[in-house]
Amino acid sequence: MPKNKGKGGKNRKRGKNEADDEKRELVFKEDGQEYAQVLRMLGNGRCEAMCIDGTKRLCHIRGKMHKKVWIAAGDIILVGLRDYQDDKADVILKYMPDEARLLKAYGELPENTRLNEGIVAEEEEGGVDDYVEFEDEDIDKI
Repeated sequence: MPKNKGKGGKNRKRGKNEADDEKRELVFKEDGQEYAQVLRMLGNGRCEAMCIDGTKRLCHIRGKMHKKVWIAAGDIILVGLRDYQDDKADVILKYMPDEARLLKAYGELPENTRLNEGIVAEEEEGGVDDYVEFEDEDIDKI
């Protein structure tokens, strides 16, 4: 059998999320940064987000956050804008739900931003219900 060379296995890597519970200082955007709301996750460490300035951007989750901070559709994130690519950005920070509410209260986020709700796809908003009604038929005839 091969000799173990590491300091532990998968379970050791899993138990490193103790710092998630403590309160952290609220981070506001600086120049070159923008607030955004995640529209959908694309996989491979990327997501599509609608920035507050009205631009839909392809965002890349930085390596420090990858597999440590889970981002889902509807989350408020802070993205760093790229000088050379306007349609792409890098995710710097994910705001917790209480932090997002504080940002909205401080006027950093617009009032029409919907917090703590999953993003509903465009075709589902005004679409027809997925309710199907069947006629009553005698089962013995079938």
